[in-house]
Amino acid sequence: MGHRPSMPDSLPVLGPSRASSDVIYAFGHGHIGMTSAPMTGKIVADLLSGRPAPIDIAPFAAGRFA
Repeated sequence: MGHRPSMPDSLPVLGPSRASSDVIYAFGHGHIGMTSAPMTGKIVADLLSGRPAPIDIAPFAAGRFA
């Protein structure tokens, strides 16, 4: 149980950090973290391998809060 971090717009943050391309963000899934884990893992694996994500991850960028 415990806290379930979620973002103000209810979308998770997914994608590379602007500060370092070696860092991939994947957090803020709120109450659907277990359900979202397989697709999030695929997205992170693809990004780390240099492959494009299987979906458009632009809506999930951390920069949307800047």
